[in-house]
Amino acid sequence: MTEPELQEVLKRLLAEWEHECVEFKDANDNFSTSDIGKYFSALSNEANLRGLLFAWLIFGVDNKSRRIIGTEYRHEKARLHSLKHQIAQGSDPSTSFREIHELVTTSGRVVLFEIPAAPRGIPISWQGHCYARNGSTLAALSIAKQDEIRAQSLADDWSAIICKEATPADLDQEALAKARDIFIGKYRDRIPEPTIKAWDDATFLEKTRLTVRGGITRACLLLLGREQATTLLNPYVAELSWKLEGPERG
Repeated sequence: MTEPELQEVLKRLLAEWEHECVEFKDANDNFSTSDIGKYFSALSNEANLRGLLFAWLIFGVDNKSRRIIGTEYRHEKARLHSLKHQIAQGSDPSTSFREIHELVTTSGRVVLFEIPAAPRGIPISWQGHCYARNGSTLAALSIAKQDEIRAQSLADDWSAIICKEATPADLDQEALAKARDIFIGKYRDRIPEPTIKAWDDATFLEKTRLTVRGGITRACLLLLGREQATTLLNPYVAELSWKLEGPERG
């Protein structure tokens, strides 16, 4: 997101009265990571319930006056962005900020945390607890809200949705060849190897259900897409994350 775009986003958010998907904080450098995690859970869940793609946590703005006052929170860029990993470690399912933006204005520095909505059917928890907003305050995610999220259609297969902008040029040929070799190894007893090798790429992808009527699915991009094609999955992030449990956690 460019600086003018960020300025426009901040202007729009400041103009709108605070609701459950935006939180302003006049944060200093010792703002608790645990509290950030709670807001991440709450804002992510509220964005899901309101059908939004994102929610926002914004440091450097007075909550009552909506005046930019600036923030000293984690000036070092590496330390600021390490928060993504910290949030991913404490959230379940493991997820994190889509992006952390810094914007220097004439009134001070503002940090905008872009929070993705909770996935359909799955509330986001922090350290084992699901949070929500009750007006301008944090609260436990109520049973009614949990049921509303969990009742969202789980029949929708996220991976099978077609990326309309994707083309065969977005696929990695080396990955495609590897996939074909794996397919041959698994199905050579049912489909003759020469037959599989004779399929063109379009036929192979259709047979493996990675395309639907020629349309490239999200699963196809995740498995076979070129690195540059991950932007086609926005706002979802194509990355592998993990956390240690048990004695190794320390």
